[in-house]
Amino acid sequence: MSFAIKLQQVTKKFNDFVAVDQLNLSIQQGDIYGFLGPNGSGKSTTLRMIMGLIQPTSGEITLFDKSLSEHRKEIMRKVGCIIEKPDFYTYLTAHENLKLFARAHQLKYSHAQYQDLYQLVGLSGREHGKVKTFSHGMKQRLGLAQALLHSPEMIILDEPNTGLDPQGIIDLRKLILKLNAERNMTVLFSSHILSEVQEICNSMIVINKGKTIAQGNVSELISTESLHVNVEVVDMEKAVAFVKQSRWKDKMPMETNKNAHVIAFQMSKQEIPLLAQQLAENNIAILRIDYRNQLEEYFLKITNS
Repeated sequence: MSFAIKLQQVTKKFNDFVAVDQLNLSIQQGDIYGFLGPNGSGKSTTLRMIMGLIQPTSGEITLFDKSLSEHRKEIMRKVGCIIEKPDFYTYLTAHENLKLFARAHQLKYSHAQYQDLYQLVGLSGREHGKVKTFSHGMKQRLGLAQALLHSPEMIILDEPNTGLDPQGIIDLRKLILKLNAERNMTVLFSSHILSEVQEICNSMIVINKGKTIAQGNVSELISTESLHVNVEVVDMEKAVAFVKQSRWKDKMPMETNKNAHVIAFQMSKQEIPLLAQQLAENNIAILRIDYRNQLEEYFLKITNS
């Protein structure tokens, strides 16, 4: 099995502050891998270590099965990235910026290749506009073009959705899926937005305060077989009495919020309609039913949402 990225017991300390704490991470080549956590969780520090911009305090980082500390120059030829917001010469055009970048990295790019790249990232027709006139979303597109200029095998995107409008988010999502499907490009996608990671990633890790909270296959982490289900009722006493005498009593292992008139269950998504039906048949008025999978529950706790 070939890994695009592997971290083994990676720790990063700034004086007495532990930003990343014994982090283990394995990303297979061809994955779209979600790197999820609230602001301040250690995501950006980890990405900077993966890019070789800062050194880990301890632990081992390998990219494409080679040690980053020993082969950084060779490895980085295969990697494109946007860490935080991309930087450009704003008084130059988008095309002039990319030509400068290509020259600095000794890349020979034809006119047709540039046009294909502008088409790919959605900048066709705007490549000769000065960057100072660009919206945040257009600068993000130009950043992607720069990250893709040397045809990398992997791209690393740190919060690429920040500041994008809804259409920009959709366009970015489509581009990531296209790069993965057509070029088998590995993508490491960092975000604090759970829904975006769920939308495009096949595997993911959730970290908080530098530690792993959850990790694995996205479809397994967001399984609907064991949901946290909250049912808000009008008559709490009557509802609890019914549940304790019914088949649902074993589905109510969670703390019940009596003040909010909410009964908490743990059950599969398929069972929710029957629960609602039986409550109604016993004249228990329902005000609201909502549910979350375990990953959403984890994430709400760590983000205090």
